[in-house]
Amino acid sequence: MEEFKSFYKKVDGNEGSKCKYPTRLDTYGCGCSHDCKYCYAKSLLSFRKLWNPTQPRVANINKIEKVIKKIPAGSVVRLGGMTDYFQPIEAEYKITYKTIQLLNKQKVNYLIVTKSDLVAEDKYISILDKSLAHIQITVTTTDDDKSLTYEKAVVPSRRIKAIEKLYDNGFDVAIRLSPYIKDYIDINRITELRCDKMIVEFLRINAWIKQWFDINVFEYTVRSGGYYHLPLERKKELVEELKRTSKTISVCEDEDNAYNYWKYNLNPKEDCCNLNIQQ
Repeated sequence: MEEFKSFYKKVDGNEGSKCKYPTRLDTYGCGCSHDCKYCYAKSLLSFRKLWNPTQPRVANINKIEKVIKKIPAGSVVRLGGMTDYFQPIEAEYKITYKTIQLLNKQKVNYLIVTKSDLVAEDKYISILDKSLAHIQITVTTTDDDKSLTYEKAVVPSRRIKAIEKLYDNGFDVAIRLSPYIKDYIDINRITELRCDKMIVEFLRINAWIKQWFDINVFEYTVRSGGYYHLPLERKKELVEELKRTSKTISVCEDEDNAYNYWKYNLNPKEDCCNLNIQQ
């Protein structure tokens, strides 16, 4: 298995300037077996001929340890920026498991974003530190069959069970609708979900995603950062509909006009991830 060497990065540019937690650590890279058709990382790496979903590269845990020892306690690191930390290869290599143990030891907060229910298995729950772990599980649709047409992660019903298990066990957990596409989500099902936080991120379209993802793109008319976005007024309408779930909602955004609107009118603490950081 080829080694993934670029596992630690502080994101800069447009995205990094808007993200409160731009430092990312990827245990696997240059490919993700979930191979989602809307994935911006897939589009960026495919353009550079670096995307291989069948054989992701694996980071060296000894090198990860050296980096983590230099991270100040109390910092926040996002686990998985370009690939999923809990994709199936983790069952074989367990680099994520070992990395979490190292972060616990260093007292570094970690933000996990995943489309897997592996994070809620007992062996991982046993090592997740409730004072350091912040977990967002992505649900793109409430229709299991539909999900299989555009992503290869575990079906959403399993992810929802994982969210509820983590919530019931007292973890800082949120459902992440990313990308949020109205027709794909049964709001009643989301309302029933035992979890009080929701992160919303709207679809971004570029030439690669338009080619892969079978979706009507006529509403995506705002050009920014190499992508086409929904207009802010349409996004505001969709968020208003989601408010009837009675969950605390925040929006992850990188289009300038919309970013400033959510920052000052919706997002808690100017933090779209709304993490419960213990001081």
